[in-house]
Amino acid sequence: MERLGDRRLQRTGRGQGRAVGRVRGAGAGQGRNHAHLYRPLPVAGGHPPVSPHDLVESRRHGDIVELQLARAPVNALNPALCGALHGAIAAAVASQARGIVLSGGPKVFSAGLDVPHLLSLGEDKAALKAAWEAFFGAARALVECPVPVVAAIAGHAPAGGCVLALCCDYRVMASGPYRIGLNETRVGLVAPEGIQRLMRRVVGPYRAERLLVAGEMIESEQALAFGLVDELVGIDEVAQRARSWLEQLLALPTEAMLQTRVIARADMVAAMQPELIQLDRFIDAWYDAGTQRALNALVASLRK
Repeated sequence: MERLGDRRLQRTGRGQGRAVGRVRGAGAGQGRNHAHLYRPLPVAGGHPPVSPHDLVESRRHGDIVELQLARAPVNALNPALCGALHGAIAAAVASQARGIVLSGGPKVFSAGLDVPHLLSLGEDKAALKAAWEAFFGAARALVECPVPVVAAIAGHAPAGGCVLALCCDYRVMASGPYRIGLNETRVGLVAPEGIQRLMRRVVGPYRAERLLVAGEMIESEQALAFGLVDELVGIDEVAQRARSWLEQLLALPTEAMLQTRVIARADMVAAMQPELIQLDRFIDAWYDAGTQRALNALVASLRK
């Protein structure tokens, strides 16, 4: 699902202004070991060298760990990045983190699945399925994470980027001309039922239908109005505001908060089960002639 939106994602550079401070409503590690794909960084304030090969950067802020997607230029979700995220979530929990902030790059949180990579797999259905399984595994790790996760969205979040945000407890987005949404229909794909449930959960059934059927990407102000995100702040304040919200949540009695959270998010866990993703059916649809034409046209447009 990489760059399933329009090409404006590559050109937008506005939205650097002051904090808007608007809030919607009251803010209230499974699988393989992928630790070699990311580097834990020390407490904020240090100056460690950062390898260009790091895919997820981990920063500790007291009880909170920030996991930053770091696959330039737009955090396209290939199997390595998905595996690194999955492993980083598990490592953060194992380190006794009480909350996680998931952030991406400036201007682009994540452009979604790496479509050029997926197309390069050709007729290798096993490899294609493994790539999608890596993505859904990372999304499932967010949904099933035993501690709260806040998405710090400092830019566009189309398709798979939007899915990662939907899997979090709370979404703080940069104000300005940044877009978020599930735009799969525009390239001939159908978002699985489980993913559609995540969208319905936050915006309601009718709005979800309109957004999903049209494959619409909406700007941050409309996303706030629809409930797709919870707050808008200035782009430079997104990560800090995400941490502040988590700190307020973590000030509550721990066991009561966590147990209530498990009950409240049970529908999300159910939505991400394999029977509601129907990956084999999704893979078959991937090879539809019309879908392949649309995907190849998308990739060609990105190369211009």
